[in-house]
Amino acid sequence: MVLLWSLSEPARAQAPDSQGPARLALRAARLFDGKNARLLPDAVVLVEGASIQAVGTRLPIPPGTRVIDLGDVTLLPGLVDAHSHLLLEVPLDSAGSLLDYVARTSTAERALLGAKLGREMLEAGFTTVRDLGNSGRNGDVALRKAIQEGWVTGPRLSACTRALAPPGGQMDTLQPLAQGLIEEEYATVSGVEAARRAVRQALYDGADCIKVIVDNGPNLLTLEELKAITEEAHRRKRPVAAHATNDDSVRLAVQAGVDSVEHAYSLPEDVLATMARKRIFLVPTDTAAADCVSVGATAADPELRRRLEERCKKGIARQHERLRRAAAAGVPLAAGSDMYGAIPGLTRGQASRRVLTAYAEAGLSPVDILRMATVNAAELLRLHDRLGSLEAGKLADVLAVKGDLLKDLGALEQVRFVMKEGRVVLDARAGEGQAEGSVR
Repeated sequence: MVLLWSLSEPARAQAPDSQGPARLALRAARLFDGKNARLLPDAVVLVEGASIQAVGTRLPIPPGTRVIDLGDVTLLPGLVDAHSHLLLEVPLDSAGSLLDYVARTSTAERALLGAKLGREMLEAGFTTVRDLGNSGRNGDVALRKAIQEGWVTGPRLSACTRALAPPGGQMDTLQPLAQGLIEEEYATVSGVEAARRAVRQALYDGADCIKVIVDNGPNLLTLEELKAITEEAHRRKRPVAAHATNDDSVRLAVQAGVDSVEHAYSLPEDVLATMARKRIFLVPTDTAAADCVSVGATAADPELRRRLEERCKKGIARQHERLRRAAAAGVPLAAGSDMYGAIPGLTRGQASRRVLTAYAEAGLSPVDILRMATVNAAELLRLHDRLGSLEAGKLADVLAVKGDLLKDLGALEQVRFVMKEGRVVLDARAGEGQAEGSVR
């Protein structure tokens, strides 16, 4: 037995080295690389292991390479959702539902839900997601580890742990006995030193970024608190995402030097130049016009339904106007869905893609929208050296959609193929009778 083991051991040890990383070639009618405004025709992407080796038109394919011929599709980098909540799913028409959800759902349950929603995001083409809070006590860190270890299938996850916030977090006024629920969801701060300690705790807990709630109704963090948060995070080379919804909170966030302003439904004109100069991203979590029908559907009375839909459409018009101003001023933009609810008939990934439709309704071009969801978002997450574009040396996160994206952004609804780090996680062609003979 010892002799047999000693004879077989060298062969076992050498087998992985002799085989080397898997080599694949993706062929498609066209390719959007994340940077250039024109599509590359007759595209070939050579992949070895987890990385892209070469991208070009009609590239020669080395012998022994497995070829996946995807046909009449557009290849593009895996999408990035820079503002998501994978461990939260509440009815969108339920008042006070966040409090109910936190009170009734454990962090373990939420992490398991996150595994389900994460897979739905990945199958919809989102290979990277930044989870910005509302994940219980470090549930997002647990989910990140489960994905990294291969226990579950999901997108690459950037976690922020509990969001830093003024007293009360984002919850309504609670009785003293119930206020412990706030700390399950938020790290509340009062004062500069408390703000610094909260950042240090988040980093100890495993945060990739720091999320801070600047405004909670009339309750605002101070500029000094925000500067302390930003300085402490930047000292450890972590970006800061600031939830800010009105003029006052947006100004405070920009003055403090955060890396991104989330939402900014009201965006004062005087901060645009500063955001452009300092490259502070706007992550517009906008709503598409079709969502107003869902808002109106919550009302049984026809007249109330009409008024709700009308109010929703006016709000969308204001969102569109501020997004156009930001783009014209040169403010960098990154895509973020802020999806946290269940929409009947849609997976989490399908629902999250609707934010791209909202950007199109605002008048942004398909190229600009695609960059928001690829190379721009990768820069915001400080992953641009690895992600966001299809080029040699980047990780092989590749998405294929039916048709020509630059002619019809709606092609994103026709996902046919998803690859993450060189591994195929979705190939929808088999159901179309196209798989046979397409791989050799």
